[in-house]
Amino acid sequence: MSYLLIVGAKSDIAKAVAREYARNGYNIYLAGRAVEEMEAFVTDLKVRSDCKVQALELDILDYASHQAFYDGLEEKPLGVVVAVGYLGEQNKAQNSFEEAKKIMDTNYTGVVSLLNIVANDFEARRSGFIVGISSVAGDRGRKSNYIYGSAKSALTAYLSGLRNRLYEAQVDVLTVKPGFVATAMTAGMDLPEKLTTQPDEVAEDIYKAQQGKKSIVYTKGLWRWIMFIITSIPEWQFKKMSI
Repeated sequence: MSYLLIVGAKSDIAKAVAREYARNGYNIYLAGRAVEEMEAFVTDLKVRSDCKVQALELDILDYASHQAFYDGLEEKPLGVVVAVGYLGEQNKAQNSFEEAKKIMDTNYTGVVSLLNIVANDFEARRSGFIVGISSVAGDRGRKSNYIYGSAKSALTAYLSGLRNRLYEAQVDVLTVKPGFVATAMTAGMDLPEKLTTQPDEVAEDIYKAQQGKKSIVYTKGLWRWIMFIITSIPEWQFKKMSI
């Protein structure tokens, strides 16, 4: 069985993705910080599926460690899913560059550092797939979360360029744009029920889109049309809106 590497593996979406791919015959590498906290999940995943599961320590912000981390994998993965995410606090980030930098580095710079390494390997092997979880927040900047949104926008552009670069090497790159998802990161927020999805639903959408060699998937699908409308609003009008 082939391996899937999941980065940011302690998140609710990442765990759901792990369950989805394990059900479909993949061995799983779970990479993240303080992975000893994932022991119960690793055990449960092994029990529920006939697959190998390894938890691996990885700090997405420790750029110098990324090459050694990837080189140290016992078996190189067939695919990589990057589920790293840090929403942060917009108001704090406006007044503290340290917070703004953490948001940008976690959601973008660290991901680029690792995926550059992965992309070089996949390109040389002429096989593999990459899934990057971006966000609808990256489609247009809004005053409520524009620093987070700008990092996700940069990630979306990066994945687009990577998809273009790796096409001839037969490596697929999928950009995932979730809307509201009921996770620990959004706990406490007043999310609209009809526009909010569950991590397991996001995982199913990711698996289907990746297997179908799609380039971009919105989850829920309704967000594609919502963001089409939002991005179509003229800037002179949009800047006056409170959304």
